[in-house]
Amino acid sequence: MLFVAAEAGEFAGLAPRVGGMRRLRWPLDWARSGELRGVPVVLVANGAGRMLAAEAVDCAAARAPVRAVVSLGYCGALDPALRAGEIFVATELKADGRDMALPMPRVSRAFASGPLASVDRVAQTREEKRLLRLAGARAVEMEAAGVAQRAAALGLPLYCVRAVTDLAGESFGIDLNGARTPEGRLSRAAILKDALLRRRPAVFELAQLARRSRLAARTLGGFVADCEF
Repeated sequence: MLFVAAEAGEFAGLAPRVGGMRRLRWPLDWARSGELRGVPVVLVANGAGRMLAAEAVDCAAARAPVRAVVSLGYCGALDPALRAGEIFVATELKADGRDMALPMPRVSRAFASGPLASVDRVAQTREEKRLLRLAGARAVEMEAAGVAQRAAALGLPLYCVRAVTDLAGESFGIDLNGARTPEGRLSRAAILKDALLRRRPAVFELAQLARRSRLAARTLGGFVADCEF
């Protein structure tokens, strides 16, 4: 079982539940292997965006047996009913004008579900989120389309499990898209610099996002550990 995230921090709640975890010296930002409920798993993170996520799938599939792929991490709410930290399981992936039905994990825990938009940039404003919502999605993220493309090419089933970090009615004051490197990664140094230049409101926003991200990671860990894929 292969789990693909953008950042290692998205695994903060799941990694402690993985037995015998060891580092993999693969050409990725972060890679680990171990067992989850007796099932061999590989966890990889390679940065934000679909291209880097696709590279992570290719790298892992070339080095380890994979029977299914889970795109895991954070998402932004498009539906105002979704709350910070809430688990969102995609029933359908909407990317580049195409819709792809996704299987659902078996789990006894409560979760939200529905169509997920996968776009290759941060949905920065309330207006961007509103337009994506009008197109039929309930949440948005940046990597699942790349994971889906490679999983389909390899003939592997894809699941997508996310946790909400920003709400439908919120806009980012920090320019997160401007903080991306040429490869597509989010530069923490650039984000912090932008926040400091914008002063107190942006620093508060960054601190709030960090708190929500920690909450989302913890929630994801407990939820995924109880799933059967």
